[in-house]
Amino acid sequence: MTTYTELAGVSFAAQLARFGDRTAVSTNKETLSYRELAHRVDDVARSFGPRRRLVALEAENTLPSLVAYLAALQSGNPLLILPAGGGSAGEALVAAYDPDVVVRASDGEAVLDVRREQSHHDLHPELALLLSTSGSTGSPKLVRLSADSIQANAAAIAQYLQLRPSDTAATTLPLSYCYGMSVVNSHLLAGASLALTDLSVVDPCFWELVRTENVTSFAAVPYTFDLLDRVGFADKDVPSLRYITQAGGRLAPDRVRSYVELGRRQGWDLFVMYGQTEATARMAYLPPDQAAENPHAIGVPVPGGSFRLEPVPGLDACELVYTGPNVMLGYAERPEDLALGRVITELHTGDLARRSPDGLYEIVGRRSRFVKIVGLRVDLGQVERILADLGVTAAAAGSDQAVVAAVEGDHDLSLIAKTLAQDLGLPRAAVELFAAEAIPRLANGKPDYPAVAALAGEKEDDGGRPAAAPHSEAGTADVRRILSEVLEQDDVGNTDTFVSLGGDSLSYVAASIRLEQALGYLPRGWHLMPVCELSPSPAPHETPGQVPPSGNPVPETPRGASGWRRKVLAPMETGIVLRAVAIICIVSTHIGFFHWQGTAHVLMAVAGYNFARFQLSGTRIARLRRQLRSVARIVVPSVAVISLAFAVTDKYSWHNVFLLNPLLGPEGWTDHSRFWFVEILVHILIGLAAVLAIPAVDRAVRRWPWAFGLALVAIDVPLLFGLVESRYPGQGPVLWLFGLGWAAAASRTLWQKAAVTAVALLVTPTCFDNPYRTGTILAGCLILLWVPTLHVPRGLHRITALLASASLHVYVTHWLVYPLVDPVDKGLAVLASLACGVLYWVLATRAMGFGERWMKRRRLEARATRSSV
Repeated sequence: MTTYTELAGVSFAAQLARFGDRTAVSTNKETLSYRELAHRVDDVARSFGPRRRLVALEAENTLPSLVAYLAALQSGNPLLILPAGGGSAGEALVAAYDPDVVVRASDGEAVLDVRREQSHHDLHPELALLLSTSGSTGSPKLVRLSADSIQANAAAIAQYLQLRPSDTAATTLPLSYCYGMSVVNSHLLAGASLALTDLSVVDPCFWELVRTENVTSFAAVPYTFDLLDRVGFADKDVPSLRYITQAGGRLAPDRVRSYVELGRRQGWDLFVMYGQTEATARMAYLPPDQAAENPHAIGVPVPGGSFRLEPVPGLDACELVYTGPNVMLGYAERPEDLALGRVITELHTGDLARRSPDGLYEIVGRRSRFVKIVGLRVDLGQVERILADLGVTAAAAGSDQAVVAAVEGDHDLSLIAKTLAQDLGLPRAAVELFAAEAIPRLANGKPDYPAVAALAGEKEDDGGRPAAAPHSEAGTADVRRILSEVLEQDDVGNTDTFVSLGGDSLSYVAASIRLEQALGYLPRGWHLMPVCELSPSPAPHETPGQVPPSGNPVPETPRGASGWRRKVLAPMETGIVLRAVAIICIVSTHIGFFHWQGTAHVLMAVAGYNFARFQLSGTRIARLRRQLRSVARIVVPSVAVISLAFAVTDKYSWHNVFLLNPLLGPEGWTDHSRFWFVEILVHILIGLAAVLAIPAVDRAVRRWPWAFGLALVAIDVPLLFGLVESRYPGQGPVLWLFGLGWAAAASRTLWQKAAVTAVALLVTPTCFDNPYRTGTILAGCLILLWVPTLHVPRGLHRITALLASASLHVYVTHWLVYPLVDPVDKGLAVLASLACGVLYWVLATRAMGFGERWMKRRRLEARATRSSV
């Protein structure tokens, strides 16, 4: 392994060619070897001219920006990094420092704006890089870094991460941010590769990039982990991943521990790190094997560096002071400061810290009024100055989650907050402004910053809506417990969703009913909401349609309903009601208790509707696993019953056992056709899983989900109009119904719903000659499309939910149950069939859950065994 001393030599930017034909960087358009990258860097370096000049670069995660950055380092031209995209922050820095050359990326090329041929700046020989100290606020205070500092820090990082030429890092952070820049420096120093991208981890295309480029690492700030939770990272299959790095602010210890354990199970490491721009990025790292036991620590100094603790007068605490070759030369606050050499040899971090007996350092507080939000260091004094420039008198406080400010006077807080967020380079949600008659102050007249920070929990926000109240811990615990029990999941986190935990249409009903009982109501789309956002019932004074503090709309009651009707009726999701009604009608029709045909076809539409809701989120691999798991939940209990029927009767064949009767069994309707619904549904689901596993199809479905549903309808058009003869016995084509349900779930606008209605009206009458069956199918599809909830007597909610949940199990078992009771009474045969189906659902669900947990434990044990070897 190459040591820190060996790496900390000549600038890596001047030695790119030594790695020859190894891949240096790849984009979505091209891949460059180190030799090719070196040629491009040489070309741009020559364009800077023979004399040292101050170069400003709008640093983006693009190849032209990267080449210009490396060219400046190679040629010794001091480089001022501007935030990507220009804007007021970049303009302020250009105005303050008047660079000689400004480089911007345009149409895939680096465009040089040469403002003078010979610099009028006095540039110190060691000066290599100028970085903002506070993100992209446009503050003229810059960090002055030398080439030796950049090289030393890159070497230290490469050593403790054990970087190797086979590594590939995805650029999840901006090049203009010192953390993102350090990823570039350390990898190019070690001869590793960069997958250059500006995609977010929530973008499915990012995970495609990770897999196609065999990415071994990516960098994350605390907010990144919220996004990873949101996209179900724990379920993603990323076999190439070797480690994740974290810096840019404190990550909560429980999150550290959680991701360390996840990495151990999946075969990658988490490196928690600590740094500042003033130290060229990194000062400390926490060895992964100590992170689970010390998740609160920042770890040990990077190679070549050291810490000491200096007591702070007036405080029972010590400031962390860092010494190392990566410490900055000093600050620059005006162009004349560019002539200065080194003015400091050690860095007073401003952080209060302590050292544990085992030598690990821990940050316990901050001396100054800075906060770090999504990796950006925000000066709260600068926030107040920006607001003052806007004519606003304000006091600003904050945390690592948000900037909070009390604003005096009558202002448009929404507009001001948007402007402030843009100036700070923060997400809009990370800026909270509150109207105040007067800024809270202490007895000495100074602003009461703790009182300002407390406004976030008790005042109204800029939209006039009550600020989000803390979620009930008991309510959240109930949600976790219910999802854990329904989905047979041992570990349900606050950011998990029903879908990310593997929920599907078979478990949806049970979960929704139990959650509604626990919380008092459920918002629409709850299955996609994190656990922490599923809050308890709204307060009694809140009215339907109002948005309560939880942020979830209060459910509507029947229009014009009186008090007693509200007590008697309660809304229930249409799909659940249709499933319960359909299975009653199917069983009763087969037994001859009454006749109502067409409801099985309505269930096929409901299946498509649920598939589009539950099976299309997440990455391609994770989604494929979830789809196959759902197929297994249908196949296993169905095949078990059909195998029993095959063994004890002579009505079925091996085609039925393997669910192949529609393809290999006798044509037309026979006793062998009784399980047609399950057989065809499984065929559709397996076919869709295979098709959606194709990357091009996956991208198309994500882009046009509504159109894909209608495309499934179009596939059946030749069968519907008799142009092609159907092989499926007696029931006619049904893929169009699945597609119609899919399109109904994906319809977001009035014209989309109108188009789906038109298709239903056009296609449905072509299927059957029986007008009653046709009417039932059409009515079921249109109700599913247009009516999200139906009001059901409260006393029937539980039985409706049970029948909907057990509808598949009732369907496959009733063929064996009702012949035993039918001679006695047809009504009793219906009740017996429904009851036995519900009982089988309970037993099968528990057995399947036990089997899945057992298999999961075996996989984890096998992975642990492989890791130990």
